[in-house]
This record gives sequence, C-alpha cells and structure tokens, in this order.
Amino acid sequence: MKKILILFSHPRFEKSRINRVLLEGIDQIEGVRIHDLYEEYPDFIINADREKEFLEGHQIIVWHFPFYTYSAPALLKQWMDIVLEYGWAHGSKGNALKDKIAFVTLTAGGTRESYAANQHNQFTVREFLRPFEQAANLCQMKYLPPFAVHGTHRLTPQQLAAYSDLYRRLLTKLAAGEFDIASICRCEYLNDWLSNKG
Repeated sequence: MKKILILFSHPRFEKSRINRVLLEGIDQIEGVRIHDLYEEYPDFIINADREKEFLEGHQIIVWHFPFYTYSAPALLKQWMDIVLEYGWAHGSKGNALKDKIAFVTLTAGGTRESYAANQHNQFTVREFLRPFEQAANLCQMKYLPPFAVHGTHRLTPQQLAAYSDLYRRLLTKLAAGEFDIASICRCEYLNDWLSNKG
C-alpha cells in the first residue's frame, strides 16, 4: 500500500463546484491524506519541518490546485520555495524525496483543445507545468502526467460525477500500486491512462 499526500491549494475553495466534488470522500480511500494548505496556513507562515515530516511519510505527492493564470495559487509556490530546500530535497546531500512519485491535479476553465499551439492558450498544459516537472526532477522524484479537469464552468452534474469517479479510481489504483510508470508516462494525461485501462 502506497500512502498518498494531496497538497490541496485553493484560495476560493468555497466557490469551486468541481474541487468540492473531486475531494469529497477521497480521504476515505486507504492511504490517502488531504492536506489543505489554505486552511492550514491562512497567514502564509508555513511550518517547513512539519511539511517535511508529511512528505517523508508518503510515497506519492499530489499538487492539486485550480489552474489560475497558467500556474498554481501563490501559497503552493511559497510552499515549494520553503519546503523543498537545498540540502534536504535536492543538492549533493538532498535526497529526502528521491524515488517518490509526484504529479499535478488541476482544474481549468478552458477546454483541452484550447491548450495547444495556435489555439487560445498557445501552449499545452504539460508545457505550462514544466516548473513542476523540473522541481520533481531536481528532487529526484518520478513525475507523472497530470490529472486534469477542463471546461469546469460548463460541466453538468453527470460530468462532475464522472470526473469524481475517475479521480477516485486513479487514487485507488495508485495507492494499491496497480500501475506501471513507463506505461503511464506514455499518456498526455492520467485521465487518458485510466481510459485506456478501462
């Protein structure tokens, strides 16, 4: 059983339909822990030692956030700057996160098709997430494709429920160790890997 730490960062969680649905009940999946950064640190004063203990106790790290202006909310960036320290997470003696798995879960108002060259957003989601990928690489972590929910403002209740079920299935499979990293990394999104798995 692999332990999963979801680092949830949403400054307006009370207004988010999709994130409420995604998170509902997933902490009941064995091995899954939701860590709400805005709830924990409303003053932005992050307890780095406590965060490091959380990271050390989990094998899979999920950066979960709304895709605001092509990146993560400010508190998650601050968390990365303070917690992923040289000498602990990276550097010649920094190997505390080596071989742990990391990926991004994001929710975006734009459609998947709009994230492409010559489209409205000009770049793919994977390209916008390069800083997360490189942070994981720097820390010697295994970086997976993102789990993404697009078109959040237009989703029907049935579509919301389908995404919720997909996210639950993803976390259940990862916690149970039912995955092959090489096959996952051939997919653009974790959503695609789940769909291919059936």
